[in-house]
Amino acid sequence: METGMEWLTIGAFAKACRLSPKALRLYDELDLLKPARVDPETGYRYYADAQLERARLVAWLRRLGMPLARIREVCALPAGPAAREVRAYWARVEAETAVRRDLAAFLVDHLSGESRRDTTTMLELRYAANSDRGHVRPSNQDTAYAGRRLLAVADGCGPAGASASAAAVAALKPLEEAELSPGNVLNLLEDAVRSAAEAVQGVAEGSAEVGTTLTALLWTGSRLALVHVGDSRAYLLRDGELFRITHDHTVVQALIDEGRLTPEEAESHPQRMLLAKALPGGTADTPDLKLHEARAGDRYLVCSDGLTRAVPDERIRELLGNGTAPEVTVRTLIDAANAAGGADNVSCVVADAVTAPRRPDGAG
Repeated sequence: METGMEWLTIGAFAKACRLSPKALRLYDELDLLKPARVDPETGYRYYADAQLERARLVAWLRRLGMPLARIREVCALPAGPAAREVRAYWARVEAETAVRRDLAAFLVDHLSGESRRDTTTMLELRYAANSDRGHVRPSNQDTAYAGRRLLAVADGCGPAGASASAAAVAALKPLEEAELSPGNVLNLLEDAVRSAAEAVQGVAEGSAEVGTTLTALLWTGSRLALVHVGDSRAYLLRDGELFRITHDHTVVQALIDEGRLTPEEAESHPQRMLLAKALPGGTADTPDLKLHEARAGDRYLVCSDGLTRAVPDERIRELLGNGTAPEVTVRTLIDAANAAGGADNVSCVVADAVTAPRRPDGAG
């Protein structure tokens, strides 16, 4: 052995860095954490004190659940970029966990019968939809739809953008007449979005320039199932507070999530309009699917980015909470976007969850 250097056996090193000898042997094989020296005669592995910091980082990242291939990439970076990669990884974990949490809550509710504990109070939607070309664009490539069960907005792009958005929404309309239950609504919505992607693909005829966003809410009578791809948005106004219930699928939003851009920097970023996901999309471009429990008094907004790029969220909250009927509120929101310049097509769907009137037979 070299003189002047203190070597740690694999057992001592494992104890110091809180990794098992078995894990250290695996990390050696994967070139993630190789020993400083291997005795050529005995094959014993020896580690240096200087390797403890990297070993502890590997241990901490494994506790986060980070895959080994990703850990190798993080460990190869300087401290600042490594921190940004960890932040980006955890942002994705939290987003995925939120979706699973909603689904778990639904399953607990559904399997325990809690969702059927109060059948005397039923809700229904009162809704309105409108779409406007704005002051600048030569045509309207948005499609907005509101029905008894379905609320949807699609924002098309490219030379056949209007046809793409219309095709996407049309593919969802059969859900108005489908047999829905809390147990099958997400599967039906996922199948419908697959049909929407195929319809948009047919319109695009292979052109990468043609596509559309799609954000839709499907009403089950007590819950709203959400499907979302792109940068159109859905909001919930509850007890005076506005909550955005979608996450933009844009390049700049991904950079914000990863800590590489601030929201302020994103406003002037040259790629601020570039989508990370849209229909028809690729095999990896899976849409977001969620379930939301509705309450009497909830107000929902589905809109294209022609509204959200022109009108700040605080002003949207004020206009949604003005107490007017959905059709009046929709027109007010569109007027606000046009008053701010009308630089884009703007589409809005507003729906209120209200207590359904009792039928004369008292069945609710």
